Amino acid sequence: MSAARNQTRLLELLERLAPLLPDTTPVDWTAPAYRWRKRQCLGATLGRLEAIHRIARIAPEDLQHIDAQKGAILRNTEQFVRGAPANNVLLTGARGTGKSSLIRACLVAYLDQGLRLIEVDKRDLVDLPELVEQIAGRSERFILFCDDLSFEEGEASYKALKAALDGSVAAPGDNVLIYATSNRRHLMPEYMRENLATHYEDDGEIHPGETVEEKISLSERFGLWLSFYPFRQDDYLDIARHWLLRLGIDASVPQHASWREEALQFALQRGSRSGRVALQFARDFSGRATLCASPARR
Repeated sequence: MSAARNQTRLLELLERLAPLLPDTTPVDWTAPAYRWRKRQCLGATLGRLEAIHRIARIAPEDLQHIDAQKGAILRNTEQFVRGAPANNVLLTGARGTGKSSLIRACLVAYLDQGLRLIEVDKRDLVDLPELVEQIAGRSERFILFCDDLSFEEGEASYKALKAALDGSVAAPGDNVLIYATSNRRHLMPEYMRENLATHYEDDGEIHPGETVEEKISLSERFGLWLSFYPFRQDDYLDIARHWLLRLGIDASVPQHASWREEALQFALQRGSRSGRVALQFARDFSGRATLCASPARR
């Protein structure tokens, strides 16, 4: 009986220790996308790729009124999946204009050609060398996606990203690109006092101060910059009409004649005429229309 009790206690102890031990499960390379996850293991922080099998699918043709930006990033991504030279990409500008959706649309467009997406949180950019090592030698083509990228003074991930983009002795590998979105063009806060360090030569040539140069240097390491701008009212309404049609609502029929006024009021309440707001309105409008067309549940 004593040996049996000891064995039971040992098994219970092992079960308690299991969550603290490193995850040795092999990476599921059949997934279309991944997240870089970190966890504490016996006092150490370890990262691994977590497979995502159900992705938010959005087709490139669903993204309206950003044709120039869409054409540029799709062309760059096609070069990448075909093994031709391609650039890291920085997408900056107004919120809700399709920056993140455009990157996800690239995955949908080129998934069958071997493209894969890895989401990396800004605070985990310090792990880029370890992450790149895990996917080195794979036949797939990986986009490391960092959304809403911005930094404060002194963040370690800032220098890690600079080195990964261009500046490290170790090459990142030809199967990896970095696509990032940001509301800031230079990714770090800019202050008026920094302009005081700027000096001018007699011939009028401008030399920015070291702080300004440091902030600009990270953005310049992205080979392709794509800027996004707020939509005009007609563009917003056109996007809303597109999503209504996608959701099965024909905006031209009489019973849906109020959609235009409602879309404008919806945008006014949110203080934004963005593509995101247009999609949210279309969901709300089509949902209410569906309820009105269906018999009430009792």
